[in-house]
Amino acid sequence: MLASYSGGRPSWQPLDFHRYQSDMRLSFDALPIYVEYPPIGDVVSWTPISAPPDALPPRPITMRAQSIPPRHEFPEHAHDWHQVVYAVDGVLMAVAENRSFVVSPEQAVWLPSGVRHRVGSLMGAEFRSLWIAVGSGRDLPSEPTVLAVSPLLKQLIVEAAAIEGRKDDEGYTQRITALILDQLARAPALSAGLPWPRSERLLRLCEVLYLDPADERSLDDWATTLGMSSRTLSRQFEAEMGLSLRSWRRRVRLLRSLELLGSGTGVTETALQLGYGSASAFIFAFRTEMGSSPHAYTRNVGREGPINTGTLPRPVA
Repeated sequence: MLASYSGGRPSWQPLDFHRYQSDMRLSFDALPIYVEYPPIGDVVSWTPISAPPDALPPRPITMRAQSIPPRHEFPEHAHDWHQVVYAVDGVLMAVAENRSFVVSPEQAVWLPSGVRHRVGSLMGAEFRSLWIAVGSGRDLPSEPTVLAVSPLLKQLIVEAAAIEGRKDDEGYTQRITALILDQLARAPALSAGLPWPRSERLLRLCEVLYLDPADERSLDDWATTLGMSSRTLSRQFEAEMGLSLRSWRRRVRLLRSLELLGSGTGVTETALQLGYGSASAFIFAFRTEMGSSPHAYTRNVGREGPINTGTLPRPVA
């Protein structure tokens, strides 16, 4: 990811890896490349998405499917029914009850009725929203919760979106609905997706690292950029996020690797985009966190959808 800077906020543009690979002859054996980063401007701006004006109560599930462009969000709102927010592709950011988290296609966020929330995506996502009648969510948590999404639940959500609005003469929709409710009730609750900050300075830091996980600036470098001491940054980050900056960066790389591999990006290119010094270093890190190799993950994505990772492993802070 490259940033252009003209004195205001950085304007992020996607890195054309293939162009740079051919022009610069990038290789893992090349000498280090030193980059002068632009100052951090304001937090990434979000473009609001309007909710549908003809929203009706679910029956008992209403499915909405749409693409969320990069840096777009549904502003804060609430429903009189429950909601599951999920992306079949891409990564979502959700904020509810002063909790912020980032979830991959292996996870979804359960939002009970009445909870004020907002949902968006920094990089873009294929969004699937399940509105669930209050009486149908009795077996689900009473507070916002990150749920593990199994391959079966993902395929049920995909099918529900495909048949939404069709006439149900043989009870097929009802059976899909019943299976979704059953799978949601059985889905393991996770401690969190990727924690996401609320304070402005940490938002600036985390947005840059999420958009460019290959950014190599150290804690001391970031403290200088953000105008605070290294000790203050470390203490504030751990207090707000529940883990150290170093551990959080590992989780960002893991989350982004799942996104890249799931979209068909090769292992070597994924390693480059994430800032690993070699493909073997990335494979080792991936296997340590996930218990399988990136190649095994890619095979499973092709065969049955994303592996149910349960939760991103929570490193020791």
